[in-house]
Amino acid sequence: MSDTVTQTRTATDELGRYETVVAELRNKLEQMEAGLGESGASDRASPGIYDFHTHTFLSDGVLSPIELIRRAIVNGYAALGIADHCGAGTMARVIEETASEAELALRHWNFRVFAGVELTHVPASSIADLAAEAKRLGAAHVVVHGESPVEPVEPGTNLAAVSCPDVDILAHPGLLTAEEATIAAETGVFIEVTAKDGHSLGNGRVYALAREAGADCLLNSDAHLPSHLLTTEFARTVALGAGVTAEELGMILRVNPERLIDRIEARQCAE
Repeated sequence: MSDTVTQTRTATDELGRYETVVAELRNKLEQMEAGLGESGASDRASPGIYDFHTHTFLSDGVLSPIELIRRAIVNGYAALGIADHCGAGTMARVIEETASEAELALRHWNFRVFAGVELTHVPASSIADLAAEAKRLGAAHVVVHGESPVEPVEPGTNLAAVSCPDVDILAHPGLLTAEEATIAAETGVFIEVTAKDGHSLGNGRVYALAREAGADCLLNSDAHLPSHLLTTEFARTVALGAGVTAEELGMILRVNPERLIDRIEARQCAE
């Protein structure tokens, strides 16, 4: 066989291998772009972004509740949860004021806003009582400020939150344990994957433990500034960076948020 024929066959073989690799990479890219969830539907079929953990100037954000709502709509949100930082003395006022703006947005913009609270740096042993009181006062959902790697949250806060039937979301629990993730799976408390700088340092650990335990996760912004609000692209980037697979994107970005909304609305209908 001549050198020319050998070289031609070698080049053909190399081209074939190259085309195979390109096809595989294209297929993986298409899967990531589709973001297929367990339901088999793309998260792009979602009407928009879901985010249940944001802040206004009622605690330490910079926007009024109604301006935050308006900016979320412009960003392409499907639903927004406002959960300003609260303790025992501020819950009633925050819930009442946020709920009033939520009602306004629903009536005039047909946009779903959930007026919640974030129990923040409260004693771990008080979480069950405070969460129950928040629900009694009309909070749509209760978020607990978890044991972030960048703040001095009292140890035991994560455990108290996942053990409480009135808590809906454990936010940025960077020092989450396998035991706590297992309890969250049993109680139905959602574990947050966060887009907030600093708090997000624990995302990889948190998601890995939640996945192993079978606990459900949500992705939230923890927005305090307009620039913190999510976009579809950034939400996907944060999720993938936390270890969420392309096949799991639809679950964390769309399916689980809708499950939380169903839970909130069922609770409100029962009241």
